[in-house]
Amino acid sequence: MTSTVVQRVSAHPFFGALSAHQRTALAEIAAPVTFAAGARIFAEGDPADRFWLVDEGSVALDLRVPGRGDQTLETLGAGTVLGWSWLYPPFQWHFGAVARVPTTAIAFDGASVRRRCEADPAFGYAVLSLFTPVIIERLQATRLRLLDLYASPAQARLTEVRP
Repeated sequence: MTSTVVQRVSAHPFFGALSAHQRTALAEIAAPVTFAAGARIFAEGDPADRFWLVDEGSVALDLRVPGRGDQTLETLGAGTVLGWSWLYPPFQWHFGAVARVPTTAIAFDGASVRRRCEADPAFGYAVLSLFTPVIIERLQATRLRLLDLYASPAQARLTEVRP
């Protein structure tokens, strides 16, 4: 663990509600990563074994839609977290992710975080409290995007927001 990783984890807004000790514990299992524009970070259905805090860049979450290919559900930018499927069995990605532009992030090993959560219930509760809103937000965004994808043109006009 380098002091740079500790500083990046400590300064990241996603972990703002954690104590300094909890942030340091997470930094111990973190590593900086970079993704080239267009790089597939993970694919829907693959094993989910980590999560990332996006420092710079942009990542598109996508979902394979029969007859339509990969459809972007949401775009994540700097200051956001990527990945929550590592938390719950069967530990498989529910979506895919592609770097839209060159992206830097901090990667965390999911199994190591789960072990820390199990060993320290206060730490586990704090981590789950951070990820629960992310899960809700991503599922809500998916629901809205799928309504757009499958709506007929007449239905889409009815659901448009009018000023």
